[in-house]
Amino acid sequence: MRVNCFQCQHFKVTWDTRNPRACTAYGFKTKQLPSVVVKQSSGMDCMKFIQKQGGAKA
Repeated sequence: MRVNCFQCQHFKVTWDTRNPRACTAYGFKTKQLPSVVVKQSSGMDCMKFIQKQGGAKA
């Protein structure tokens, strides 16, 4: 399964210009998408992905 962090409830955008993306489930900030860091670190797809509720905003 390919994880899309932008559709995950745990994904946040930060004000930190060096690490603009964050995962609240794992508790870290990163320059890359958090799912990429998890895959590189563990060799497994993110297991904490939870689909955001609601539709796309126009």
